[in-house]
Amino acid sequence: MSSPAKHVPVGSPQAEATPLRFVTAASLFDGHDAAINIMRRIIQSQGAEVIHLGHNRSVEDVVRAALQEDADAIALSSYQGGHVEYFKYMVDMLKERGAGHIRVFGGGGGTITPEEIKELQAYGVERIYHPNDGMKLGLTEMIEDVMKRAGNAAAQRAPDTAASKVSVDDEISIGHMLSAIEERKLSATDLDHLRKQWKLAGKATPVLGLTGTGGAGKSSVVDELLLRFLHAFPQMRIAVLAIDPTRRRSGGALLGDRIRMNALRSHRVYMRSMATRRQHAATNEVLHDCIDFLKAQPYDLVIVETAGIGQSDSEIVDLVDFPVYVMTSDYGAASQLEKIDMIDFADLVVLNKFDRRGAEDALRDVRKQWKRNHTAFAVKDEDVPVYPTIASQFNDPGVTWMFANLCRLMRDKLHLPTEKWAPSVDTSLKEPRATVLIPGSRVRYLAEIAEQGRGINASVAHQAEAASKAQHYYESLKELGDDKLPKPLELYHGEDLHDAVIPAKAGIQSDNSREAHDSNAKALDSGFRRNDGQNRNDGQHVDRTLLLLRQRYNAALKELSHESIHLLRDWPQLRESVTKEVNEYKVRDKTIRVENYRESLSHQKIPKVAPPKTESWGDQLVFLGKENLPGHYPYTGGVYPYRRSGEDPTRMFAGEGTPERTNRRFHYLSQGGAATRLSTAFDSVTLYGEDPAPRPDIYGKIGNSGVNIATLDDMKKLYSGFDLSAPTSSVSMTINGPAPIILAMFMNTAIDQNVEKYLKADPARWAEAEKKIAKLFEGRERPRYAGELPAGNDGLGLGLLGVTGNQLVDADTYARIKAETLASVRGTVQADILKEDQAQNTCIFSTEFALRMMGDIQQYFVDHKVRNFYSVSISGYHIAEAGANPISQLAFTLSNGFTIVEYYLARGMNIDDFAPNLSFFFSNGMDPEYTVIGRVARRIWARAMRERYGASARSQMMKYHIQTSGRSLHAQEIQFNDIRTTLQALYALFDNCNSLHTNAYDEAITTPTEESVRRAVAIQMIINKELGLNFNENPWQGSYVVEELTDLVEEAVYKEFEAISERGGVLGAMDTMYQRGKIQEESLYYEHKKHDGSLPLIGVNTFLPKDKGGEIATEIELIRSTEEEKGQQIANVQAFQQARNALAPAGETSHAHGTDSTDAAAPADSVRPERSSPKASEVEGQHPNNAQGHGLAYLQNTARDRKNVFAALMEAVKTHSLGQISHALYDVGGEYRRNM
Repeated sequence: MSSPAKHVPVGSPQAEATPLRFVTAASLFDGHDAAINIMRRIIQSQGAEVIHLGHNRSVEDVVRAALQEDADAIALSSYQGGHVEYFKYMVDMLKERGAGHIRVFGGGGGTITPEEIKELQAYGVERIYHPNDGMKLGLTEMIEDVMKRAGNAAAQRAPDTAASKVSVDDEISIGHMLSAIEERKLSATDLDHLRKQWKLAGKATPVLGLTGTGGAGKSSVVDELLLRFLHAFPQMRIAVLAIDPTRRRSGGALLGDRIRMNALRSHRVYMRSMATRRQHAATNEVLHDCIDFLKAQPYDLVIVETAGIGQSDSEIVDLVDFPVYVMTSDYGAASQLEKIDMIDFADLVVLNKFDRRGAEDALRDVRKQWKRNHTAFAVKDEDVPVYPTIASQFNDPGVTWMFANLCRLMRDKLHLPTEKWAPSVDTSLKEPRATVLIPGSRVRYLAEIAEQGRGINASVAHQAEAASKAQHYYESLKELGDDKLPKPLELYHGEDLHDAVIPAKAGIQSDNSREAHDSNAKALDSGFRRNDGQNRNDGQHVDRTLLLLRQRYNAALKELSHESIHLLRDWPQLRESVTKEVNEYKVRDKTIRVENYRESLSHQKIPKVAPPKTESWGDQLVFLGKENLPGHYPYTGGVYPYRRSGEDPTRMFAGEGTPERTNRRFHYLSQGGAATRLSTAFDSVTLYGEDPAPRPDIYGKIGNSGVNIATLDDMKKLYSGFDLSAPTSSVSMTINGPAPIILAMFMNTAIDQNVEKYLKADPARWAEAEKKIAKLFEGRERPRYAGELPAGNDGLGLGLLGVTGNQLVDADTYARIKAETLASVRGTVQADILKEDQAQNTCIFSTEFALRMMGDIQQYFVDHKVRNFYSVSISGYHIAEAGANPISQLAFTLSNGFTIVEYYLARGMNIDDFAPNLSFFFSNGMDPEYTVIGRVARRIWARAMRERYGASARSQMMKYHIQTSGRSLHAQEIQFNDIRTTLQALYALFDNCNSLHTNAYDEAITTPTEESVRRAVAIQMIINKELGLNFNENPWQGSYVVEELTDLVEEAVYKEFEAISERGGVLGAMDTMYQRGKIQEESLYYEHKKHDGSLPLIGVNTFLPKDKGGEIATEIELIRSTEEEKGQQIANVQAFQQARNALAPAGETSHAHGTDSTDAAAPADSVRPERSSPKASEVEGQHPNNAQGHGLAYLQNTARDRKNVFAALMEAVKTHSLGQISHALYDVGGEYRRNM
């Protein structure tokens, strides 16, 4: 055990210069953390201490962290637009709070233009790095420039004189003093004097210390305790010191505890991260002085969290009043518990991650060990201060019970006043309530799928070998003119095989068919030799050669499975169906007639589907077992027999500014199309479930990089003029965190469109409805579509702006229209929360609650017969965008899909009720593996669905959407992007994707313009309508290299399945951040190869123009939302809340458990805790005459009672905005907790 120093020896020298301290983060509503993760690693490797905050951080979050941490610099990435407002707001806030010395660095790829860089640097940002800088300097030199600039600024910083002006309300003064102590800037005289003052002032403040092994979840436990302290004691102020180890090699440190703590949003919590700045120790040498200083301030509690420790380390005990040990069940054998010092010294032991296997046994063992160590054998198990928890789970009852006992034990030990330390909390449940998403008996599902897939491939090979043998024997018998020769693939009758010399068991299939064939052959051979080839004298017996061949033929044929025989027998007819002039087949009693050939300009007949011409039974079986024609199991070649005529896979992609602006873009793109396939991108404000607001870091992002949708009225405007129930209409919505809320808005929009059509079908009905609407808006302005309607927009959907269908028709009519709409509406919502946690980061709710809502959506779809809408689009695109290579993208995406299947089955759903509602979404890059990504996905999915889950043919068909790679859109030589996109589109279309989105070339730096989108759509149209090879619909089949790639990628996916399975399946691997870590490694590998030139990128690192080689040209139209559009959205959401909140059922929205409620009422002149939008209660409070007593209590109760949340959301969106609903759900489902 390391010996702590009670006080730093006077004049103790520092071995090295004080490390620079950086705060790193990605900006608000921005999940793109791959770049900042790479940068913070390099910064750390150069000897800096890095306080990493992760993604989606507001200016307030970052500035408060920088003040509390007394940082020298802030390094940020911003890829989602709004960067000018964001960085300026940060510079202003730093100056306002006396921290103008903190240097601000930033980057955002090509999204921050050189002109904007100049503007920001002139405003006070130290440096914004552009891709041009990265190409000239390289990653390491770029960070060296950051370090040099930050170091120069720190050296020029005036000596701090704030030590005598410390105030708990001035966070920067607290930070300065802690730095002065840590860096030993105080003279011996001053330090002695201050120590005496601190001792006198801080006698009554308790110090709670948490220590434990690395990865035990200490930060999560601290966060959950903070939330409970803040809620239970509304006046309490808390200081937190968190220690992380210094790296011996570089002297840098990753101070990563802040990233996990949502409670730090409260202004009643102060947190400081510290590095040990020494080796083999869990604390800093000056920690004792830092604790004494904080005790002397008006904090009611000081919490200290140490770095991860080993078995014999109990250093924390000497520094705190109440030591707590946090551990998990991963300690090895029970005898290892005898070596853990902290079980002796801790006043309370937390057994965290109680949902892990073996946790109950561990609880028993730890309690026994505690009793032995304390010779307290008479103490009941429930009275032993060892408490099981699942701190990662929102509002875990185990944590609440532990918290109640912690307060009791601290009160008893430290003689704390009961009135201040007796929390009123619900402790009816005393143990964690683990949410078992996938039963323990099924956690090996991925390994089993891999084993099964390999087994099928081996079986296909074996069946093909047997079929080849059988055919060889059959052809030989045919050549010999055997008069008993049966039809192909039929057996000889028994009497045709009989001869006295032939052993009795010859030709009878043994348990092992291969052994039967071999033994029969040997017996026949020996019999033949003994007879010396002579026939019997009577001349009636068959020639022994024929008997031998017949027996071998029968034996080989019996090795074939029933399915193989049928495949071979049916193949001639199947082949003929695609080679004759016209193919006719039935789908749901409807005859489909398809011409099998298209004529070229040279008058050649080009087949739509080209089958293999081989006559070999073995080759045919390999093809049928691993490939088959499109539309036939295992669907390697495609899930439909032919492409849909009159409907290209093109999606019309749009998302910018207001709903009206995006609606105009949709109509522009849809003109002349036979089908309407709308693909919607939302702005980052919407993606994170918030309402538009005037605060600068929110304001700048409204309507940038996507459309802003905050209310049901916004959704109605967005899709106005498109009949959402028409069979030719399909809508795709790329949104995840708040997907259930946005989906509820969409479904209500479709329902209200049909109510409008019903009302307008009878002029009298419509006139009556208009009277009702006019009365509802008497004295108020009614919502309207801003601007002129575009060509093609007939106004459908705008008739019910400001109202909902249930207000205008009777309940029975509304129920009928609702049921008909849900049965007919088509489209997709992404809603894939697994990949968000692994890569994309637009998570807003706790993972467990988000998965619950995914299941609720699907259950609602089953109950209401929603068969044509995909409840989830399981996405690999965003995994690839975060940096994954094609193998990882495919393996992680499929594993996520199978996890959803297992979860839904565990909820009691039937496989064929939900599997057809699942769709997939992949990226197509330039790598060779992308050639076959769809083929492999379809094969693996179909086989698992049929063989493992017993699913129907419809469930076996994987439908997937492709988007060309956003990562391959480079800001340098931007016009070259269309070439890459064209090649990627070829990959996708030749692989028979179900739909395709081609990126616009300018998306590397801006929201795409009309011109660039038109070019992107033209790429697909030219391939589909002009490229001759695309007349054929299975061009990849039969290619040797494609078949080889398919087998390689399939096996690589199986290996990845096994790696995930070893970590407890997808959810277990997420717990250890396996997927996230792998994605980041692959991202870094790509960046290094790009920068060192070993990965040639034309126009980026090779084939550069003579002038300005590798630089980004910015002479391009930049799409940004206007001030007017942003103001319109803010005004519209406020008007919606004022008009609609009062229509909600009785019962106000609660904020008792969310982080919204962690602050007591603040004085009027104080700084309120900053949120992304106003609290729902505050918004309602602005309109007491309209909304008082009405709110979302019913929605929250639905979630608490574990009923279907989506059913309640279908009602909630009629009265409340997106931000209000999100914040109401935080209180019952928890906010997402970031991780490293």
